[in-house]
Amino acid sequence: MTRRKEREALKVVLGIDAAWTATQPSGVALAVEGPLGWKLSAVAASYEAFTSQVIDVQRKKPRGSMPEPSALLAAATSLVGAPVTLVAIDMPLSRLPIVSRRVSDNKVSSLYGARHAGTHTPSALRPGRLSDDLTKGFAREGYPLITSGGTLPALIEVYPHPALIELAVANRRLPYKHGKARAYWPEDDRLTRRRKLYEVWGGIIELLETRIRGVATALTLPDLGCRGYELKAFEDALDAVVCAWVGVRVLDGTAKPYGDDTSAIWIPNQGA
Repeated sequence: MTRRKEREALKVVLGIDAAWTATQPSGVALAVEGPLGWKLSAVAASYEAFTSQVIDVQRKKPRGSMPEPSALLAAATSLVGAPVTLVAIDMPLSRLPIVSRRVSDNKVSSLYGARHAGTHTPSALRPGRLSDDLTKGFAREGYPLITSGGTLPALIEVYPHPALIELAVANRRLPYKHGKARAYWPEDDRLTRRRKLYEVWGGIIELLETRIRGVATALTLPDLGCRGYELKAFEDALDAVVCAWVGVRVLDGTAKPYGDDTSAIWIPNQGA
């Protein structure tokens, strides 16, 4: 097999924790399958950091921007020397304009709502056109949205909360959002809440490391005294890695879609 054919045979997943507005940064992660299994090749806390390959999750405050599918795919190919096989995005996506809750939202919420992992309600404003343009943009690059089995390369919608429930074989949504730390642990002081949050983050990272090598090295926990934006940047990067992991499970055949022909949310099988 020639080197070019070897590159084209590689499986590559681009995971994106997409913000619902262009003013907020979005995490991006890149995983590639090699001789020793899946490996995390890159992770960034914004589109800008990923496409410029200035990948520093914590030190520089990430900025929001409009996603550019062509630039994201080009950066990914440059980093691993092979084209992306699957793009996995945490954002409502659809073959039709999104104006309200979808069949996919209702199906996932019926399964995971009691476990505090139901979906947020999308609208024509949020994510609205941002989602429509993202779906069309990836389709133009040869990555159509798939809602069931289909040809590759492709684009899929994922949702980290139920994915993490299945990864951790947990009874309910994991308490890993730093902005909700006070709600998770209302009786604790700020430092104690942060330590508990880091314990949850550390547990997620350990589980992801067993599926994708390099996660623990790429996602070192921030200093306990770091600023709020550093926590958010780390959380966005972590979510992007979760998105990439779901994409890996889809390629391995250990995930399933919940929805209809218009939209579907892919969730891994328990313990996959």
